[in-house]
Amino acid sequence: MEIMIFKRDDLKLGILLGCLTPIVGLFGYYFFKFSRFTLAEFFEVLILQKSLLTAIVSLCLICNAVVFTLYINAEKDKTAKGVFIATCLYAIASLAVKWFL
Repeated sequence: MEIMIFKRDDLKLGILLGCLTPIVGLFGYYFFKFSRFTLAEFFEVLILQKSLLTAIVSLCLICNAVVFTLYINAEKDKTAKGVFIATCLYAIASLAVKWFL
């Protein structure tokens, strides 16, 4: 049985998935590595240590690579294109934080 979300081929869906997937990855990383800290403490550390922030964002973008690959393999090119656009925006934002802040 195929999951319903994989049947749609829509650019907006891809952008939405591309924006939400790294957030899910961020919380997954929090629960895996930093669960003994509060969420507020975790975000405080991310803000104070820019190198950790960019490293975690890079790891979270791997989640987008998985979603992108799933949609490419399902031949849903518009959705994959949306995921790719969101991934590029996250990557640019991550580089901007690292270089300019």
